[in-house]
Amino acid sequence: MDKKNDYNWYAIRVKSRSEKKVFVDLQEQNIEAYLPIQRQLRIWSDRKKWIEAPLISGYVFVYISRKEYDLVLRIPNVVNYIYFEGKAAIIRKSDIELIKRMLGQAELPIEITNEQLVAGQMVEIVSGPLLGLIGELIEFKGKDRVAIRIPPLGYTVLIDSLKKNLKVYHP
Repeated sequence: MDKKNDYNWYAIRVKSRSEKKVFVDLQEQNIEAYLPIQRQLRIWSDRKKWIEAPLISGYVFVYISRKEYDLVLRIPNVVNYIYFEGKAAIIRKSDIELIKRMLGQAELPIEITNEQLVAGQMVEIVSGPLLGLIGELIEFKGKDRVAIRIPPLGYTVLIDSLKKNLKVYHP
């Protein structure tokens, strides 16, 4: 029997528009999985509708031991693991918790980008629901935003924050 310490979070790449199906299939196999979902307003020419869409298109996170590694790859629509330096990238538990925490703040829009952003000043949020969060301040499309990098994925999580809620971080 594996100990919980032998378990890690991994990101898996899935076929286009199959994130929810893969998530259900993983749960049916008793594999702990996480699919970050957020509500988005979609606008068509004749209507508007709120939908629940994956935060990171094409990805699902799994919490597995080495024993379940190959089982995940046998799930329909799973393409592969995300690799970093030749090995399946382990996602820090704190990064998964951060995504969950940010998605829990419904009034804060979250945007995911894989653009290479210019490094800036480290700041700490000093008020509001994300109090204590430390990140990199960047200028993006004319707005100040706090960026929290998730290195193994090569993505950056962006959240809106008022300038008055930030202070320069000095470790």
